[in-house]
Amino acid sequence: MQKMITILGPTASGKTPLAAAVARRIGGEILSGDSRQVYRRMDIGTGKDLADYGDVPYHLIDICEPGTRYNLFQYQQDFFEAYEDIRRRGAVPILCGGTGLYIEAVLRGYRLSPVPQNQPLRDRLEGCSLEELTAMLAELKARNGSTMHNTTDVDSAQRAIRAIEIEQYNMEHPVPLRELPPIPSIIIGVNIDRDLRREKITRRLHARLDESMVDEVRGLLAEGIKAEDLMYYGLEYKYLTQYIVGQLSYDEMVSQLEIAIHQFAKRQMTWFRGMERRGFTIHWIDATLPMEEKTEQIIHIINHEENKL
Repeated sequence: MQKMITILGPTASGKTPLAAAVARRIGGEILSGDSRQVYRRMDIGTGKDLADYGDVPYHLIDICEPGTRYNLFQYQQDFFEAYEDIRRRGAVPILCGGTGLYIEAVLRGYRLSPVPQNQPLRDRLEGCSLEELTAMLAELKARNGSTMHNTTDVDSAQRAIRAIEIEQYNMEHPVPLRELPPIPSIIIGVNIDRDLRREKITRRLHARLDESMVDEVRGLLAEGIKAEDLMYYGLEYKYLTQYIVGQLSYDEMVSQLEIAIHQFAKRQMTWFRGMERRGFTIHWIDATLPMEEKTEQIIHIINHEENKL
């Protein structure tokens, strides 16, 4: 098998158990394409549903701590490392998720700004004078052989710290290692009727509330994670946190969260349709078909696409 398999779809479309079923058939391992499932202990709110994977290996889930701000650049790096590892072991990579930006970034090989913020470095440099920072920058430039950041460009402590951040990163991450290629993939879309999707979203939300999703968020706050940091993650974590800190009543939280998830699912489908306009071929299958039939359809699509190579 030459290509990666991508299984995408909106929330509540059943893509994860489907990806696991396909993985069992073809010897695959799943790479999560979800921007929030990377966080540990954020399980119910992000819908990890780890039981769906069964014995299928999965990657890019539970890889960083809540309260931090994981980004697209980091995802690209982590994805490619896991993808290459799966390939080396002779398994089939199956990308599965609903975060369209993350999925398209790895399929197309986005060239992102390669230097994320280094908060520990910034904290360490806070309080240094511009003269001290300029001296540190000069030393790093000499070690890197860098011609970046002329003195006239670094005229404040803030700019000097950013320049040091960039030089430090470039020293630790050589440029060729950051240029990631586009990844060829057979893309399967799970198509679910709008009314059925809304019904499933509502049913799933209430099931998760019954499953102690409120307690999950309370536990994260009790760890010392700031309320604003949890709200940053949006959807469940935004509205549940607002309820817990007294900004919303329980009924207001449920009502507003349900509306927000419906809107989110609509935006997901808008992104996937946009991918088609941007040149991706997505093979759509009906979410309501029995699992075995959906799996067989995907195997047929894979065989057909592979035979075209």
